[in-house]
Amino acid sequence: MSDPTERPESERVSEQPSERRAARRAGSPQADPPQVDPPSVETPSPEVVHPADAARVPGAPREGYTRMPTGPVGLAPTIASGPDDTAGTPTAQWAPAEELIVEDNARLAPWALVAAIVALIASWFVGWGIPLAIIAVIAAIMSLRRPVESRSLATWALVLGLAATIFSLGWLIWAAMQFEQMG
Repeated sequence: MSDPTERPESERVSEQPSERRAARRAGSPQADPPQVDPPSVETPSPEVVHPADAARVPGAPREGYTRMPTGPVGLAPTIASGPDDTAGTPTAQWAPAEELIVEDNARLAPWALVAAIVALIASWFVGWGIPLAIIAVIAAIMSLRRPVESRSLATWALVLGLAATIFSLGWLIWAAMQFEQMG
């Protein structure tokens, strides 16, 4: 067979890394990797002149941070250019309008909501509430387009007006079917 002092294959494989470590500690030339000096950047010689008005290289560190990254950005002062002679111009360049501004107090959304509620109640009983329902829908759409109106009232008026229109149409369709059966 084989030599009795020889170890089995599984033991030899498991001991190979430890044998390599021992050889490295012993200083064998096979175990030491070649030493490489890390790269270094030398400072420029005194003959190199950096111009003062040259652009900064992107990513180069600044001398110091003067503000937080989220702080307000400083604005360059605005330089007024134009003629210095203002002898012919009036002192007040702008003045408010003399006439009174008429405030629009006419609100359409509450009226649209009232019309939609009345049309919805009428559409539960008869189909003739459809003209009032259409008026409520139109008024609700008009009030949604106006910036001074209450959007919640206008939205409710639109929804209830559409519901009243559907109920009234249902009544009118049912009445038309009943009329065909009679005659």
